[in-house]
Amino acid sequence: MIDLLSSRLFLSYSSDPERLVEFVEGNPDSKIFIIDEIQRVPELLPIVHKLIETNRNIQFILTGSSARKLKRTGVDLLAGRAILQRCYPFMASEVTDQFNLDSALEFGLIPLVFSSSGTADVLSSYIDLYIREELQSEGIIRNFSGFLRFLEAISFSHASILNISEVARECQIERKTVEGYIKVLEDLMISCRLPVFSKRAKRNLISHAKFYFFDAGVFTALRPKGPLDKTAEISGQSLEGLILQHLKSWNEYSNSSHELFYWRTKSGREVDFIVYGRDEFVAIEVKNSRSIHLKDLRNLLAFKEDYPEASMLFIYRGDEIIRKKDVLCLPCHDFLISLVPDKPLI
Repeated sequence: MIDLLSSRLFLSYSSDPERLVEFVEGNPDSKIFIIDEIQRVPELLPIVHKLIETNRNIQFILTGSSARKLKRTGVDLLAGRAILQRCYPFMASEVTDQFNLDSALEFGLIPLVFSSSGTADVLSSYIDLYIREELQSEGIIRNFSGFLRFLEAISFSHASILNISEVARECQIERKTVEGYIKVLEDLMISCRLPVFSKRAKRNLISHAKFYFFDAGVFTALRPKGPLDKTAEISGQSLEGLILQHLKSWNEYSNSSHELFYWRTKSGREVDFIVYGRDEFVAIEVKNSRSIHLKDLRNLLAFKEDYPEASMLFIYRGDEIIRKKDVLCLPCHDFLISLVPDKPLI
């Protein structure tokens, strides 16, 4: 394994990328070579390409936290010769008995944080060292104080419709700059946007996407808290984000062609998630409550009127599995634990 976080190896390979050929030739019994943080030395990719072409018996595993630098330098991204696999925080089904819903909502499921005994401190260090220092060290962000204000302001948009102009006003930064900052977060897979489901639309829909951080713990740590901030509101946003990160993991690891959306009409009807694909068409509503009332199901039932082909799923914090008005209601813990790649959503 070549760990490019090592200063010694970074200097060695950045000054002489051809050294990789010598390393491979010096280990003829090895068939798999791992290069970690490949984006730190993008000049290695053409060398990897050449080695793959000349020796079909070897395999490279290239890991990294961002393809941004690789794209920016215009190097060979091994198109057609590599399988791209995105990695996400742990799924509940991966840690089974160790999964605790309350802990996941507060600290998230990033492997480094999850496996640490000092969870809060490690999460804080992760945010400081990666999200802040790494961006600054690579020169991606020039006005860093402005970027920190942006991170705080954008945290209020988590699990909400993204209004870039409002975020720009809040952190006193130009709209164009905020758009660039959001693109940076997306390139680093720190955030994503969820589009509106508009296939065969029968109602007037809004067009703005929703914004989410990639991990519930990262959102919780970045979100400012004070006397005017309701704990239940923050917990509800965290829960919605936790469901999305599991849906994205399930979809990616299943190698499926499903797409993820949300649904919202101009009159205010909204369904949190729509999973749409050849094998699945499921509308999902998430509520941070322990009881179910018929009014909680109105938006799902409205969606069902427009799309009778869809299955309806209501995820809540209670303990019972029940069915109301053709809507399957599942405890959040049960849903997350049962969500396994290559298996049906329900």
